[in-house]
Amino acid sequence: MLKRSFLFMLAPIASLVLLGCASTATKLDAQWVNPQHAGKRSVRNVMVMSALRDSTNRRIFEDRMVAALEAAGVKAVQSYKFLPEEGPVSEDKMRGVLREAGVGHAMVTRIINVSTQVNVSPGMVMGPAWGPGWGWGGGWGPGWGGFAGYHNAMWATSIPPQVTTTQNVHSDTRVFDAADAAVLWSAATTTSTGYNAVSQLIDQFVQLIVSTMAKDGVI
Repeated sequence: MLKRSFLFMLAPIASLVLLGCASTATKLDAQWVNPQHAGKRSVRNVMVMSALRDSTNRRIFEDRMVAALEAAGVKAVQSYKFLPEEGPVSEDKMRGVLREAGVGHAMVTRIINVSTQVNVSPGMVMGPAWGPGWGWGGGWGPGWGGFAGYHNAMWATSIPPQVTTTQNVHSDTRVFDAADAAVLWSAATTTSTGYNAVSQLIDQFVQLIVSTMAKDGVI
């Protein structure tokens, strides 16, 4: 009785833990630092650029990345202030935008691909709360025993399996020198959408990128 009651309480708790794990946002898959710039904190002023088709998310991302960089002591500006339109940009126009903004570097984040992960949490079935002999003795007779077993099975605790779908967004972030387009730093990341809001995902992504750049001595 006690064991079954304990399992009944434990099952939903375990489900919540699994849901919490599924909502883990961004992880760093790989990063690279140009040996000529490692530890030199070369990036002091930068334009933040995001190749996102959704203009609202693009602006939210660039705003929060700029804020995080400035909090780390780096002068930063959003690309949408100079390139309000979405879509490809010619090399000449890109050079002109960076020159107009007066920045020495450009940070470009783009989505490489999106994959889907299916997570299955197995269900649980616990038997009835009565003891195994209920209804089989005490003068009830074998017929009543069969009925009692069938009736009690209706009260079994059943927790169905849970199936959730997580989208994994694979991104690439690179920091370029505005003078010669050389890459100073790059990182590959995977963001699991889980149950987090877009704003939370962006905040976690931004904090991971900025803290990693600081550890690598780029900023």
